[in-house]
Amino acid sequence: MATRIGLLLLTLLGAVWFFGLNSTQRADAAPVATAPAAATHALGSAPESLGARTALALTAPARLAPTAPAAPTAPKAPKAPDAGTVTVNVGGKPSQSISILMLVTVLSVAPSLLLLVTSFTKIFIVLSLTRNALGLQSVPPNQVLAGLSLFLSLFVMGPVLTKVNKLGIQPYLNGTKSRSVAWTDGIAPLREFMLAHTRPQEIALMLRAGNLPNPPDKSKLELTTIIPAFVLSELRAAMIIGFVVYVPFVIIDLVVSSSLMSLGMMMLPPVSVSLPFKLLLFVLVDGWGLIITALVQSYHTG
Repeated sequence: MATRIGLLLLTLLGAVWFFGLNSTQRADAAPVATAPAAATHALGSAPESLGARTALALTAPARLAPTAPAAPTAPKAPKAPDAGTVTVNVGGKPSQSISILMLVTVLSVAPSLLLLVTSFTKIFIVLSLTRNALGLQSVPPNQVLAGLSLFLSLFVMGPVLTKVNKLGIQPYLNGTKSRSVAWTDGIAPLREFMLAHTRPQEIALMLRAGNLPNPPDKSKLELTTIIPAFVLSELRAAMIIGFVVYVPFVIIDLVVSSSLMSLGMMMLPPVSVSLPFKLLLFVLVDGWGLIITALVQSYHTG
């Protein structure tokens, strides 16, 4: 029994000694493993210490001394210009976008230009008055009269439009003239045409209406004065031609009315009887040809 107790005690002592020895070894190994980290923390937290300064001096990269700035490079002497002629491009062709914009602008104001600066107004009014003098309300229709007036206007204005294209439009599109020069040269034939068919009284009327001074000559007149004076002259000339056209047809109406009154046919409208005679007279004398010839020649001799 005593022997078993002795063995148990020896076993317990051996176990205590074994566990005590392992704990001592672990305690001794722990400071050695964490020593570098502690030293590093100490160096980081206390850089004023001598060891930390030595470590930083050993681990910090070496700083290079700054180099002196280089001297500036002297400027080169200017190159002498080459001998020869110097060409200057004055105008240049307009871009495609500008050409399209100008075309759209011209098309938008084309009706106004057609009515105000060409012979269209006079021709259309004379043809309309001729239709009314015949006693016809819708024959020929307005579309036919407008188309005929348009082509007659192109026939009359053909030489003028050709000069405008030759002097203004083509040089500008080719780049040989600037925009202002092309406008001045291109509008000159149209100014001459309007001034040739404008009465001085109408020009004086526009100058007095606008409180403008009298220019030294017609070339100094502005387009804002020439265009309305030209339209007024065209209206006056159209009314005069219309009066001349009306006279023979009025005579026919008077003769027919007197004949019907003398015959006692007061209930019969004179227009229904005089209309066939008007048409017959107009066809026999070639009325349309006479009127168109008179209109065209009035511009050639204006």
